[in-house]
Order: sequence, then C-alpha cells, then structure tokens
Amino acid sequence: MLTFFAILVILAVLMTFRVPIAFAMGITGTLGLAAQLGPRPALAVLERTFFDTSASFILVAIPLFILMAELLTAGDVTRRAILSCQAWIGHVKGGLAMATVAASVILAALVGSSTASTAAMAASAFPEMRAHNYSDRLASAVVSVGGTLAVVVPPSIVLVVYGVLTETSIGKLFIAGIIPGLLTAFGLALVIKVIAHTTDQAPKGEPFVLKKAIKQSRHVVPMVLLMIAVIGAIYGGIASPSEAAALGVMGSLIIVLMQRTLSFVQFNKSISGAIRATVMIVAIIACSAIFSNYLAFTRITHAMLEFVATTDMRREVIMMIIILILLVMGMFMDQLAILSLAMPLAFPTAMALGYDPVWFGIVVTKTVEIGLLTPPLGLNVYVAAAQTRVPLGTIFRGILPFLCIEILVLILLLSFPQITLFLPDLMTR
Repeated sequence: MLTFFAILVILAVLMTFRVPIAFAMGITGTLGLAAQLGPRPALAVLERTFFDTSASFILVAIPLFILMAELLTAGDVTRRAILSCQAWIGHVKGGLAMATVAASVILAALVGSSTASTAAMAASAFPEMRAHNYSDRLASAVVSVGGTLAVVVPPSIVLVVYGVLTETSIGKLFIAGIIPGLLTAFGLALVIKVIAHTTDQAPKGEPFVLKKAIKQSRHVVPMVLLMIAVIGAIYGGIASPSEAAALGVMGSLIIVLMQRTLSFVQFNKSISGAIRATVMIVAIIACSAIFSNYLAFTRITHAMLEFVATTDMRREVIMMIIILILLVMGMFMDQLAILSLAMPLAFPTAMALGYDPVWFGIVVTKTVEIGLLTPPLGLNVYVAAAQTRVPLGTIFRGILPFLCIEILVLILLLSFPQITLFLPDLMTR
C-alpha cells in the first residue's frame, strides 16, 4: 500500500510539472509494475499491454473520424453550416445565438472534437454576433458551450475512447448520445431565449429572406445527408463504427471536392492534423492500459469492488460521489485525461453496482463536458478566449446560466436512464 501511495505522489508531481498525461501514466504505471513484479516481468507486461491496446481494430475509428473533421473544416464546410443556420433563424431576438447552437449540433455530428468545434464557432459565429450588436459576454459564452456538444453528440472522440477503455459497444454509445445531445442543445437555446427577452444582450438580426436561406442551405444538405448516412449505418447494423468512419471520410472528401473548397496544401494540413491528434489519443489509451494493469496487480480495483459489495451506502450515493469526483477533476484536467485516470476504478465500481455500461458512458461524458466550462481550467473557455480576445472573466460570467442548464440535463440523465437507453434498446430488438 505504501508503494501505491508513492506511485500516486509521483503521478501528481509529473502532472503538476505539466508532463503530458500519457507519459505521466505510462511512467508511473511502469514504475509501479517494476516495484510490484520486478523489472523483467514488468517489461514483459508493458510490451504485451502496449501492443494489445494499440493494435485494437476499433482504434481505426479515431483517425478516420478526426480526418473527416479536418477535411470538412479545411474545406470551409463548417463555416457554411453556421451561415445556413443563421439565415433561417437569425432574424428573431437571440436568433443568431440559437443559430450558433443549431450549427454546433451539425458541427458536433461531423467534427467529434469539442475544442475544434469551439474554435470553428469562435472564428465564424462570434464575429457575426458581434457585428449584430450582441454582447461579448453572451456571444463568447455561446460559442464556448456550443462546442461542448461535440463531447456527447456522435461521432464523439470521447465516446470512442470511453468505449475502448471499458470495452463497451461504441455503436450503442453513439446512438445513446443522440437524445442527450439534442436535449442539451434545446436547453441551451431555451437559456438564450430567456436572456434575449430579459436583457439587451441579444438584439434581432437581419430580416428573414427565404431566397437567401434556401441558397445558403444548398451547402448544408450534403453535410446532413453524410451525417444521416454515418449514424444510420451504425444504427441499422449495416456498418461498424470503424466502417462508418471510413464512409464519413469518403463522403467528406467527395463533398469538399465537389464544392471545390479544398486546396492541396489544406489537404496536407488535414492529414498532418489527423495524425498528430491520433498519436496523442492512442498514446493516452495505451499508457492508461499500463496504469490499469498496475492497479490490477495491486488489487486496488478488487478492494474497491469488495467495498461496494459490503458497504451500507445506497448505490445512488456512491454514484453521486463518483460524479462529484469527476466534476472536480474536470476543473483541472481535460476530458481524455479524466477518462484515462478515472475509468480503471470508476467503471468496475459502476458495473458492480448494476449500472448499464452505455448509460454510465453517457453520464460520464456529460460530466466531463461540464468540466470543459468550469474554472480554473475550462478548456473550451480558453479556446474561445484565444480566438475572440474576450477576457476569461467575462466568458466565465456569461457561462453561468448555461452551466445551470447543463447540470439540470445531467440530473435528468441520472434520474431517468431511459432518456439515454431508449434508442440503444431499439437497436437490440
């Protein structure tokens, strides 16, 4: 037990000095295995674990979904989605902000990355809202919270990583994320509507012109069809998530080539961006597996399961403790780091309590989504601040009412599991 606490201290020190989470977990996991088993057996476990994890077929979905997002962003398709949504509902009070949320849903279904979605919204939607006299406080908050939809709405990279770490069906996770994602978007739009009618932060936009709206929508139709094809292929059992991701890459490439918006230089940048992001994510997954193996050899996980089996606490109380811990972690760490650190203990505990792994996955991703908005880290807020030049304090103040609705949605998901499980249950019938 003394060795275990020493390993935790080393992990905390490495993270304090901003060592990447993958390396921090890999180093401490290796040191722990060496202390537990000896150097030679530890190296044997290390070799086998790293190979088995990184060679998993399901990991193919990660670079493909990232590449699909990179192609669509480089091909100016995401900006056109924003303009289309603004053309339809931008004329009502608060309409531009609600259009940004609507565009965020479309973007989330195509990009899968929260920070990439926030950056795209900050570059495209924020200047438009500022030009129509929206307050910086509301406009920057909307692009920050809109980006978080990519965490839950499929094809979310966070859901893929959760599925790999916990061996949960990624197809079911994707389908389970649809209703919670749409519910969150509806809640955000409701908050915007209230703010628009009770303050002067969100004036009306330009008058509605049907011809202009239809013209702008021409660029979005292929994106919507691609989104339906990718999710529909998974839902109908026609393709696995990896195969659907390949379909998405092919479809996105066809879209940008037909619209002639992708240059050769941008194509090269898309490939390099996808490679960099993939290497980072796979490294996190592999090093997390090394740390998980160390936990297995220390029997810490087994002790946790025994505690759950013998404790008098209700399972709802234990679940709330897990959620609170994840929320606190979200204040200081990014979502992939939270998953890699917490799931080796939290997932077996939740399964021992009898919770559904798909439902737990959506609850966890929803919880880490909230962490993207909470100080002091609030990764999405930092991305939005860097893009918009709005002070961090202003954005955090603007986010407060949206945080309330985010927490309300989380409570609904905890209280009514069928919100999450309704569509996945239909898949199995």
